[in-house]
Amino acid sequence: MVSVREVPADLFIERLAEKLREDFGETIHQPPWALYVKTGVSKERPPDNNEWWYYRAASILRKLYIAGEPIGIERFRTIYGGRKRRGAAPPHFRKASGSIIRKILQQLERAGLVARTRRGRILTSKGRSYLDSVALEVFREAVNKHPELIKYGPRALRG
Repeated sequence: MVSVREVPADLFIERLAEKLREDFGETIHQPPWALYVKTGVSKERPPDNNEWWYYRAASILRKLYIAGEPIGIERFRTIYGGRKRRGAAPPHFRKASGSIIRKILQQLERAGLVARTRRGRILTSKGRSYLDSVALEVFREAVNKHPELIKYGPRALRG
């Protein structure tokens, strides 16, 4: 079986964002204020892409899959943080917005893809299988573009 680790991250996140919008549009939706907010204090402007909410949700799901252990909001804030420009002073690291991450995780919980534990959030079995199915789609597309990649896939695809 093809897993999330075996497909390119950019292609996977883009496809997962599309699938989240299609399959879980009623549960995972961008709030009206999301068009006007920055994703953290280190950013100077809001995101250029109007659909950035789904990309961040897809990225969070991928991080949870790869980690394999519970991840809390503070760790996600550190992952998505960045360097704050301070004019003539040297830049400093600043964490990302916790509210955005918290709201996305709550929506993913309502969709049944993520579960809450005492130590943080983890993927449910439904979430893991959903991500695996998207990874298989991305891998099949990559094989269609570059047939030499078939040797890296499962035997069922080779035959």
